[in-house]
Amino acid sequence: MYVTGANGVGKTSLLRMVCGLASIESGDILWNKLPIHQQREAYRQDLCYLGHLNALQESMTVRENLIFNAALGGMAPDTSQTRDVLARFGLHGRSQQLVRHLSQGQKRRVALSRLALSPARLWVLDEPYVAMDDAGILMLSDLIAGHLSRGGLAVLTSHQRVPVGTIPAQMLELKTP
Repeated sequence: MYVTGANGVGKTSLLRMVCGLASIESGDILWNKLPIHQQREAYRQDLCYLGHLNALQESMTVRENLIFNAALGGMAPDTSQTRDVLARFGLHGRSQQLVRHLSQGQKRRVALSRLALSPARLWVLDEPYVAMDDAGILMLSDLIAGHLSRGGLAVLTSHQRVPVGTIPAQMLELKTP
């Protein structure tokens, strides 16, 4: 589902509510027919949230960031998995480079590479195409399309209308009251 709307209308706030990171004024957000606050641990295992900030440790290498973030999700990728993911995201040969020395687009690719290792069913992505070049946009769209074709779900905000595979996207447009 694409969540669209003007800057400041509440797209990021909505995503934070969906993730259980912000409180809602009324109603419930359901996952598997239960409110998310009643199943926090199970829901978090099914969730992969990438905010509009990259959430990377600038003083760590690309590989260390990928392994650290995978560990937060309970995963321990081996060397070949991390190498393959980094190659897929156009970061081959940069695994030992400090994140602080990367361009903004490369940092975004490192952040988004977590998706390729995530077993989560629900991806919540806040402006995932920011700072991405055409090749990065296509790669990410293909990754999301693959996730959807395997039965996964994706909720994302974007000011760009990027097609994601053959599954028609639902649109939710937020407007100021």
